[in-house]
Amino acid sequence: MTRSWPNPPPLFELDELDHPGETTTWFPRDEAPTHPPDEEVLFSETSVTDVTVVTGTAIVHETVVEQTTVRALPERWTSRVGVFDLETTGVDVVEDRIVTAYVGLLDSSGAIVHEEHWLADPGIDIPEGATEVHGITTAHARAEGRPACEVIAEVTAALRTLLSAGIPVVAYNAAYDFSLLKNECARHGIEGIESPAPVIDPLVIDKSCDRFRKGKRTLDVVAAHYAVPLESAHEASADAIAAGRVALALAERYADRLPDDPLELHTQQIDWAREQAESLTEHFIRIGRLEPSEALDGSWPVR
Repeated sequence: MTRSWPNPPPLFELDELDHPGETTTWFPRDEAPTHPPDEEVLFSETSVTDVTVVTGTAIVHETVVEQTTVRALPERWTSRVGVFDLETTGVDVVEDRIVTAYVGLLDSSGAIVHEEHWLADPGIDIPEGATEVHGITTAHARAEGRPACEVIAEVTAALRTLLSAGIPVVAYNAAYDFSLLKNECARHGIEGIESPAPVIDPLVIDKSCDRFRKGKRTLDVVAAHYAVPLESAHEASADAIAAGRVALALAERYADRLPDDPLELHTQQIDWAREQAESLTEHFIRIGRLEPSEALDGSWPVR
């Protein structure tokens, strides 16, 4: 189960960045390369060649100097990804509260580089239905959880650090988690992340890349489809890590369709999420679940 806030303090702090909010690269402690990823020199050599040129009756000897430099290609967004998930008191992003949270960092293989867990006292009773999903009771949250305002501020700071560094944050059904976090920040007077980017949402990407696949698109089903193990579903860390690995699997399977630049992919997902909401709205109107005047909100990654 989710553990409480660790001691010593977390890795994800803004002073880890040279210029918070401006730098485009960030690495865990002691892992920074000697060259930025897009400047790394793989191979460089100078060649000198004597050339004999015959022009008419004259023979001219020339020395040709050639410099050959091969540089590494820029890293794909899959080189390292943040992962984020919340477990809450319910599904209403405006009224419900955070119970547990997880922010982690994965490498390109999906291995965990760093992780942080939070257990909060949400300040309200946790409904039995929510407890059945994530296993946290009101009594447990009150006894072991930290004040909600502290947890919300720390989760937001962790995400801001990753995003400020240009590291994409993976969240399955991102509009739920980021929207609920936004409203929690407003509730507690904390400066939120107004426009988080780059964000990677495997739900949106899977729906776009494999549009006509039948069946549910819940995380457990989609993870199984891409052969990603998911143990302890609906536990924040398990869900976040599985979502990150699904994102890496999507990037591999659809490498010819997904851009390497995470900001470009972020922009594409904004369009895809809107189109998916419009399509689902039409379907729900057709089967009578929505009135013709109603529409689903396709805003992404924050509603």
